[in-house]
Amino acid sequence: MPLFGAHMSISGGYHKAIEAAEEFGCETFQMFNKNASQWKGKVLVDEEVELFKDKLSTTKLKHPTAHDSYLINLASPDQALYQKSIDAFCEEIRRSDRFGLQYLVAHPGAHVESGEEAGLERIVSALDEVCETLGEFQVMVLLETTAGQGTTLGHRFEHLGYILKNVKSPDKFGVCLDTCHVFAAGYDISQRSGYKTTFEEFDRTIGLKQLRLFHLNDSKKPLGSRVDRHEHLGQGCIGKTAFELLVQDPRFAKHPMILETPKSEGERKDMDRDNLKFLRQLVS
Repeated sequence: MPLFGAHMSISGGYHKAIEAAEEFGCETFQMFNKNASQWKGKVLVDEEVELFKDKLSTTKLKHPTAHDSYLINLASPDQALYQKSIDAFCEEIRRSDRFGLQYLVAHPGAHVESGEEAGLERIVSALDEVCETLGEFQVMVLLETTAGQGTTLGHRFEHLGYILKNVKSPDKFGVCLDTCHVFAAGYDISQRSGYKTTFEEFDRTIGLKQLRLFHLNDSKKPLGSRVDRHEHLGQGCIGKTAFELLVQDPRFAKHPMILETPKSEGERKDMDRDNLKFLRQLVS
């Protein structure tokens, strides 16, 4: 069975993400290494890192994962922002390694009207610079599929395939597939034939061995809208079938699958429980 989890808050301390994941019966989880809307995070102190690692060691949680800051743009044509993004991304990796995380999910970047080809080249160069700056690091960086909103890259499998084929250290990188994003980008996973075609194309252009983790989100917006709006599972434009096929797909039986669905709905403040229950019922 796949490993189900959710993105958990670090409010009150990084270890709180672990406690929340356990409370909800997760097998895996995702968190931020710092405030995702700020360039710099507070300096990590040994005590909080050790508390996190000690807490994690007492659980059965697997594949602990972080998501990088939304401010980072490794495709930016603006040199100052580009270098600032590279520096910030290096820090994300350092923090991930200190916590002992397995994966760091990252949006590839937005070309800001410089064009897809130029943007992809910038991303490759940025990732090469990150690897050269840091040398060895343990966390694997997972480039996330995107909805293609604005000028964001990663909404076509060819984008990620190009990056992974051209970086100097491809073993440091993999892919995170977000169901809402690929659907909004135009890949119709909502029905059986489209699901099959989508993963055939993924395998042809990237390779299924590169797919390490899923973000499970339904979509508020229709197929091909190029708009990134997450919805509770089975309640959006994707519907039930795609998630049923995904959690029963033997190719992904050991993959971590992490919710990024809305945390609350009306009076309900614990919608992760409902979405996790939805997934577990689909498995059985």
